Amino acid sequence: MHKQVYFAHGKESGPWGRKIQALAAVARAQGFAVESPDYTFTHDPDARIRHLLGLAPSADCLVLVGSSMGGYVSAVASQALAPTGLFLLAPAVYMPGYEAEPQPRAARLEIVHGWHDEVIPVEHAIRLGRRHHARLHLLDSGHTLNDQIPYLEHLFRRFLQEVEEAAGTAS
Repeated sequence: MHKQVYFAHGKESGPWGRKIQALAAVARAQGFAVESPDYTFTHDPDARIRHLLGLAPSADCLVLVGSSMGGYVSAVASQALAPTGLFLLAPAVYMPGYEAEPQPRAARLEIVHGWHDEVIPVEHAIRLGRRHHARLHLLDSGHTLNDQIPYLEHLFRRFLQEVEEAAGTAS
């Protein structure tokens, strides 16, 4: 069975930032192939969605992970890709310039957001989680969640185990 994780970084970050490196190591340790496309060619979230869809990611167990703008990109792209798992970190949803109404489509949806996020109000994550019955983690952190990397690794490891079980690909 082919298991793959696709990361989507935020507006001001790059494809191999601290969070992605840490979570990619967790994914690889669980037998997932990892891709982290570079979206720095544009700040247009819709162009990033088109780019991700153009890569046509597919796997028996596909997981999309997005941080900030990448969370919006992954959530909107999930409507077409129908991944097994969708893991969103401080997703930029219900924000000006992010026009698509996110309708996440995944067997498992998990959202992590900081109570003290200075960029995306925590209420946006709560709204998305409530609407789509997501598992929601609210942490004593700001927008980047970089001070929570060990805990994010723990959450992601458990999430991937549950996704594998849902896909029937657990080893």
